Amino acid sequence: MGQSGVAAAALARGMQAAHKTTAMATTMESGVPNTTKPSAAPLLSIRSVAKHFGKNVVLRDISLEIAEGEFLTILGESGSGKTTLLRILAGFEQSTSGEVWMQGERLDTRPPYRRRVNTVFQHYALFPHMTVEQNVGYGLAIAKRPAAEIESRVSEALAKVKMSAYAKSKPSKISGGQQQRIALARALVNRPRLLLLDEPLSALDANLRRQMQVELKALQREVGITFIFVTHDQEEAMVMSDRIALLRSGELEQVATPREIYTRPATSYAAQFIGHTNLLQADVRQGTAMCDRLAWPTSLPDGSALFSLRPECIRIARIAPPVIDSARTSSHIRFRAKLRDQAFHGASDLLRVESDGGLVLTIRTASRDLYSSEAPLEFEFSAVDAIPVRATSLTSGSPPKSEDAV
Repeated sequence: MGQSGVAAAALARGMQAAHKTTAMATTMESGVPNTTKPSAAPLLSIRSVAKHFGKNVVLRDISLEIAEGEFLTILGESGSGKTTLLRILAGFEQSTSGEVWMQGERLDTRPPYRRRVNTVFQHYALFPHMTVEQNVGYGLAIAKRPAAEIESRVSEALAKVKMSAYAKSKPSKISGGQQQRIALARALVNRPRLLLLDEPLSALDANLRRQMQVELKALQREVGITFIFVTHDQEEAMVMSDRIALLRSGELEQVATPREIYTRPATSYAAQFIGHTNLLQADVRQGTAMCDRLAWPTSLPDGSALFSLRPECIRIARIAPPVIDSARTSSHIRFRAKLRDQAFHGASDLLRVESDGGLVLTIRTASRDLYSSEAPLEFEFSAVDAIPVRATSLTSGSPPKSEDAV
């Protein structure tokens, strides 16, 4: 947890250069789907930002707008450019091109210590020889603030993160989750406009991580500061965010609310990266999409099309369809399939089935005893749940999923 002398010295140098850092923003450039732009004037505007390291292009023409008080998550796999973008906002990297503005003032031309932006890093790097209150007040001490002011602001910051009782403790005497709170207090004590968080929960165990997700979101609502949160964890992004900016190979794939990006993914990459999905390659003719022996109504023009169908949208059909309701039978598609394998996921099971025509699909159902692998089962889904997506692909570094394109 950054308790070595080397880490402490490095942090001291970094905090002298930049003891103020805040968080960031979300929205979108033209061409990137986003139906939920901030309603008020943005706190932060990222305008056509690109970053090259020699011939390696890390960021390509990133444009985002982040609202005051918003919790924006920059989500992406390793190498997508999310941490580089965060470092540009903090002032630790300079962009190759583009501009960053905060409320009408150019931000990227200022040194880090003149930006009302603070950063919470993945490794908290607390000074082991200092108490909790000394760690929190270090930036203020470096800025030579009056002792009374330091005491008051440290007390206020510790109260916000519910760590007042540990003010005299050393970092080695408190837990990982408590150290994370101290790192937050150290950032909040400088009263930033924007707080940048670079995967600060990744070192915690699963249960503590879930607890801290809830606490961090509640803290953000309480202090009212804009948070820009970087993670590769899709579930974490879905739980905490007002909006998600999904990065792929240095480009914005989609910017939207968690619910929208899950239920209405813009691309096949977004559909695969956020949760599980079945990708159906269909041929559209006269208002009907056909994939293998499945057919459903669509408003797309004739030609080839790709659809995302979430596993939970496919249900076991237990009641025969009414023959008199032709409208319903055309929008509810039934098919027979045999079970190939079944995985237990607690409250749900993930089934892999093969239809009569050889189409393999993944289906999520409530947990129950094993289904028969011999007798075919009947399944159904609604046409509205087959979402058209633009064809993109997972990068080569991504692990394959059983529910990739079929």
